[in-house]
Amino acid sequence: MHEALLLSKALCIMKEKQSVSSVGSQQAVKDPTAVERANLLNMAKLSIKGLIESALSFGRTLDSDYPPLQQFFVVMEHCLKHGLKVRKSFLSYNKTIWGPLELVEKLYPEAEEIAASVRDLPGLKTPLGRARAWLRLALMQKKMADYLRCLIIQRDLLSEFYEYHALMMEEEGAVIVGLLVGLNVIDANLCVKGEDLDSQVGVIDFSMYLKNEDDIGSKERNVQIAAILDQKNYVEELNRQLNSTVSSLHTRVDSLEKSNTKLIEELAIAKNNIIKLQEENHQLRSENTLILMKTQHHLEVTKVDVEAELQTYRYSRQGLDEMYNEARRQLREESQLRQDIENELMVQVSMKHEIELAMKLLEKDIHEKQDTLIGLRQQLDEVKAINIEMYQKLQVSEDAMKEKNEIIGRLEDKTNQITATMKQLEQSDKDLLTQTRTIAMSFVKCASNEAQHQYKLVKDISF
Repeated sequence: MHEALLLSKALCIMKEKQSVSSVGSQQAVKDPTAVERANLLNMAKLSIKGLIESALSFGRTLDSDYPPLQQFFVVMEHCLKHGLKVRKSFLSYNKTIWGPLELVEKLYPEAEEIAASVRDLPGLKTPLGRARAWLRLALMQKKMADYLRCLIIQRDLLSEFYEYHALMMEEEGAVIVGLLVGLNVIDANLCVKGEDLDSQVGVIDFSMYLKNEDDIGSKERNVQIAAILDQKNYVEELNRQLNSTVSSLHTRVDSLEKSNTKLIEELAIAKNNIIKLQEENHQLRSENTLILMKTQHHLEVTKVDVEAELQTYRYSRQGLDEMYNEARRQLREESQLRQDIENELMVQVSMKHEIELAMKLLEKDIHEKQDTLIGLRQQLDEVKAINIEMYQKLQVSEDAMKEKNEIIGRLEDKTNQITATMKQLEQSDKDLLTQTRTIAMSFVKCASNEAQHQYKLVKDISF
């Protein structure tokens, strides 16, 4: 659906371009780049149209040596080269179409496989050879229109590789992409690995697209001859199918005749078997009559014997009834005795179950007491360990108390020494005070008039 819309859009653009070109032909001056784009567009249209028509008339998968296919790749190469920017490298100028084609794998994830295949080809040494291999692989995948459509949509990225007036930057590029959708009906099988794509010279052969009256007449004759050959091939194929049908019918008739003879033989054998079975049936019927007579005689004899035995049975039945009654009475007594024994057994079983339940309870109680005893023993061990630890701590604290008492005794001795020293110092202080007072009194007596102020000072000192 999308490809059909793109194709219709391309056709509309072509019509608009044709109308614009018709108007532009009336003008005196034309743009050279526009003329180049129009020429390349027309060549692409002729190449794609001729390739599709010749491929459909060819009627099989195309290979690398097919001339219209080779010219198509040359035209596509010229279209992609139009308006390509020249990239300056370190040693030379580089102008190749591999750069924009390599950009497709970033825009279209499915193109990563084809780009990786092109890079892995061993015989390709130039970017132009890689671009030519890329075009051939895209045609075999029937994805060339999809790849180039993703490329021409991103014009901001294409501006890094093409000039603003390039074919891929204008509407002619979209028209060519729309025309490429028609190539999806072609099946191509191209050997890219062994082909020398680096050194090929891309020259457009215009003789393939220039037609005269002789070529048209020869083409019509070729069409008529092809139609006659097709009819001849159809008749031959029909004859061959009829011959195969007749041969299959002959083989079927032979197999039916063989099965018929086989059935006749089986029918004769079946008739013989029926005759034998009839004879055996007659013999068995005669033997059956003899056996019947013998059995009747035997039945009469046995009937007399049975009547005698029946008379004997009647005489002995009375005694058997008495024996039966006695046995029945004994059976009742035995049944009653068995019932009593079973009741006693049920009582014993219930008592046994109660004893087993009591034993289980006792065992459970014993286990619980054992667990309690084990817990108490563990607690006793823990208490013993705590007591030992406390005893050790008590000894340590007693040793510490002894050391502290010794230290306190030493401190008391030092305190007594310090007290005695302080008493001595107080006594010496008192002696000094008395000496100072005596000196002050004597000084007062000597200079009572002049040293009143000094007396106060000495008094203050004494205080």
